[in-house]
Amino acid sequence: MKKLKRSARLVEMTQYLLNRPHTLISLTAFADRYQSAKSSISEDLAIIKEVFEEEGLGELHTLAGAAGGVKYTPKMHVEEARKIMERVCGQLEQPERVLPGGYLYMTDMLGQPGLLADIGRMFATAFASKEIDVIMTVETKGIPLAYATAASMNLPVVIVRRDNKVTEGSAVSINYVSGSNKRIQTMSLARRALREQSRVLIIDDFMKAGGTIQGMMDLLHEFNAHVAGVGVFVESGELENEERLFEDYVSLAKLTAVDLKTKQTTIVLGNFFDQHKADPS
Repeated sequence: MKKLKRSARLVEMTQYLLNRPHTLISLTAFADRYQSAKSSISEDLAIIKEVFEEEGLGELHTLAGAAGGVKYTPKMHVEEARKIMERVCGQLEQPERVLPGGYLYMTDMLGQPGLLADIGRMFATAFASKEIDVIMTVETKGIPLAYATAASMNLPVVIVRRDNKVTEGSAVSINYVSGSNKRIQTMSLARRALREQSRVLIIDDFMKAGGTIQGMMDLLHEFNAHVAGVGVFVESGELENEERLFEDYVSLAKLTAVDLKTKQTTIVLGNFFDQHKADPS
């Protein structure tokens, strides 16, 4: 790369970091890339770090030593997340979104790149302290959410199938009981898709009683893998006296009431905001 003026270097360096979250980049790499002294690079990084933290874009961590450098961790201020999700809750309360069984039509929203990027940063914020190797979801509507989260955390995605595909090779299949309708269903994961002992973050779009997610947890046992966390876009509070199959999860929104006759719904902020009440960042 040709030598840039400092203003241009700051812009290009910022973009470089944003495109490589959770990646350790040495000062030497930056110095070679921009044909600049390490002292100048360090000053630039100090400016970027300050802006990232003030504007809620994330954190820039510096690691000292010969193998050190900087690493960008995407995060979102809780107040920014609150504004986004309050707007999302309002959109989800539209009567025409109510489907039979108390589900919500969300496919159009899960196709908006900007919103998906925001949701990915929220989940990245929620699970920033966890050691995670891979993001897992089940086809199909959870896939865009999983990839958005993976983009913010720089992790691979594993997709659980509803049935075994011949193109996946040998696979592990299990039966599980749907928590909402008590039907026995099947899910499958290719043996090559996940290494044993992996630490897995499960992401899904909608959770009622949690039967599908519990099924993924059971499937992970077959791989000797560990559940590092569970994140859901919307959870349902309408369980009709059924108990949630597990309690340790993060939700961004919660469906607390739905009237199938009038198609009136009440959707509030999820427990992500309960967990971050005392943390303004």
